[in-house]
Amino acid sequence: MSYQTLIVEKKKGYAVVKFNRPHEMNAISKEMREDLYDVFVNLEIDPDVRAIVITGGEYVFSAGMDIKEMNSLPDDESDAFLKSMMKYLKKIYSCKKPVIAAVGGIALGGGFNLVTICDLVVASESAIFCHPELKFGFNPFFYPLSQIVGITKAKEIVMLGEPIGANEALKIGLVNKVEPPEKFMEVAENMAETLAQRSPRAFEELKNLCSIVPRMDKIAAMDIESSICALLFARDERKEQMKEVLAKDKTGKKS
Repeated sequence: MSYQTLIVEKKKGYAVVKFNRPHEMNAISKEMREDLYDVFVNLEIDPDVRAIVITGGEYVFSAGMDIKEMNSLPDDESDAFLKSMMKYLKKIYSCKKPVIAAVGGIALGGGFNLVTICDLVVASESAIFCHPELKFGFNPFFYPLSQIVGITKAKEIVMLGEPIGANEALKIGLVNKVEPPEKFMEVAENMAETLAQRSPRAFEELKNLCSIVPRMDKIAAMDIESSICALLFARDERKEQMKEVLAKDKTGKKS
């Protein structure tokens, strides 16, 4: 897969998608939106890819939507712009495979939105998150953020537009891990390699459950989780995986 705005590297069981607009601080242009949608369509159906890491590199994740492009956008093209933005966001948000954001440096506006639709987030100590959209006269996306940090905290973040450092992001549950700048990519890729060893079908069902059960009452949630467990438990793949686990010795290596 070759793209102008992305660098895609397939590794053992997972892929790394890296933004490639360094001179524009990885601002999300029309071409990048199209590339992001296309790459996730292809990676989702690739049997050799079981997890995906998305990153901007060590110094900047993404400065958000391309403001120069937005400023020159004719009024009659605003609908097309919004549709293209929602298209790639929905694709990543609904991806059947685990998606890990590896965030180094700033993640502003649309870049911050991207972080909140990933399943797991590994941040560099240099990471900074911010939603400055109100300063430009439009709204940030609220729903994904509110699902992570809660409604009250999400309101504070989107209304005040104050920057959030990596340690504060960890404290409020916005990120899963904070690592030194020289280590955060290694940690994210190790995480992806671990996830790639899990059952793809089980992971797909787990992602669905994570999306559905928080909106259900507790009894209905337990019932649907039990039903999915029964479905997965009956599969031959589960039996083979259990045999592998039982075959391991105390050091965790296969005997």
